[in-house]
Amino acid sequence: MTAPLRRVAVRGLPQHADPVAEAGWHRTPDRDLAATQHAAFVAALEASGADVEVLLPTEGLADSCFVYDPVFVTGRGMVVLRQAKPVRSAEPPLLATELAALGVPEVGRLTGDARADGGDLCWLDERTLAVGRGYRTNAAAHVQLRRLLAEEGVEVLSFDLPHDRGPGEVLHLMSLVSPVAERLAVVYEPLAPVALLEALTERGIRWVAVSGEEYAALGSNVLATGPGKVVMFDGAPNVTASLRDEGVEVTVVDCSEFAVGDGGPTCLTRPLLRA
Repeated sequence: MTAPLRRVAVRGLPQHADPVAEAGWHRTPDRDLAATQHAAFVAALEASGADVEVLLPTEGLADSCFVYDPVFVTGRGMVVLRQAKPVRSAEPPLLATELAALGVPEVGRLTGDARADGGDLCWLDERTLAVGRGYRTNAAAHVQLRRLLAEEGVEVLSFDLPHDRGPGEVLHLMSLVSPVAERLAVVYEPLAPVALLEALTERGIRWVAVSGEEYAALGSNVLATGPGKVVMFDGAPNVTASLRDEGVEVTVVDCSEFAVGDGGPTCLTRPLLRA
């Protein structure tokens, strides 16, 4: 999660979708401002040294700008997920086709009743994947992911997520924790699973605690572009200051028109290669 980001896919906001009615965004984004903000976000990724693959906006799929969720990339290739949110059900096969055209091999797909979002999947280290179990990722997905990833020697650890605001609101594991360096993360402690905090501690990973106010501003959703180098949204000055005190290089971007969809910088990216 914190190795140098070499290649990443992103997608802008569709022009004709209705994010409020279709996907439950908090308000209708200013599309012109969103385009400007997304371009600045892409520039920040490129400045970090990443090769950015900008995918075409997908009309009719309001959440499709959040490309972290439909597929998950492992050391061998992509696992195509199945999403629980009805408006997102068409996204995994679409993104999988686009990534295949970019040369990303497919190593498996979730099937049957399994449902998962990429936002519930977070690497703790190269051989350990933390997977949240909540309203977006179910137990059947844990079983299938455990089987798929065992083929490359990866252990899957399950962490139950709280009810919080219920099934109609997004709560991903990565809403609560973001690794920023080999031994440092940011964490929103009030909703973080105790077992996850214990797993971090066992691995010698310290964390910067996020306040409730800055959690609401997506302060715990931080994208590492390299060890101790991150991109985060404007609106969490205390997290920013704490990370800089830890020696982390922080790039702050204004992406207000995406934050109203509860998506942070991690959500806006699908890392394809870290090395």
